[in-house]
Amino acid sequence: MFRLWAKEFSDNRMLCDMTVENEKEDTRTHKIFQALDDVCYAFDLGKPIWLDANIREFKRHAKTRFTQDNFVEQIAFDYLEIQVIEED
Repeated sequence: MFRLWAKEFSDNRMLCDMTVENEKEDTRTHKIFQALDDVCYAFDLGKPIWLDANIREFKRHAKTRFTQDNFVEQIAFDYLEIQVIEED
């Protein structure tokens, strides 16, 4: 089981969150990108751009934040945080 937790924050308050589960036999990278696609669809967001800092942070902590710099369009919150909370 693979689970990813996504949260939107504004002024250090969580606006909304969701957990995405994936039980398919796939690579970790594909599961992460599919979960991020599901989150963006549910939150009505464009897909964020992975910058080098996001990749390093995600590799190190299985968690990263996407700020306005990661999105092409304007966002109505401070950042989107994703975190892997379970994987086998």
